[in-house]
Amino acid sequence: MSLTVNLYYTGTNGSAKEFVREMEESGTAKKIREEEGNLKYDYFFSAADPETVLLIDQWESQEAIDRHHASPMMQTLAELRNKYDLHMRVERYTDDDTMPESDKAFIRQ
Repeated sequence: MSLTVNLYYTGTNGSAKEFVREMEESGTAKKIREEEGNLKYDYFFSAADPETVLLIDQWESQEAIDRHHASPMMQTLAELRNKYDLHMRVERYTDDDTMPESDKAFIRQ
């Protein structure tokens, strides 16, 4: 069962977008995507709140995300979050790999 974490990074004066730029340009995001057990690591910009960036971070298991949290990569992330003075809101979801037939009617493929 996979684990998805939505992290909402909020800053001021474009700092959340600058954080994403540095994560991507420095190769830090790429390294995280290459970690064993990472399934998704993608940033999205909010249309409603230009000071908030959403990171969708998906892992194969809790064990995989625990390894990530114990890695040196977390020190880099913490330093960048502090550099850009970002505040976070977190949501966690587990995937049960099912979708009710009633929901499928609303999905256009």
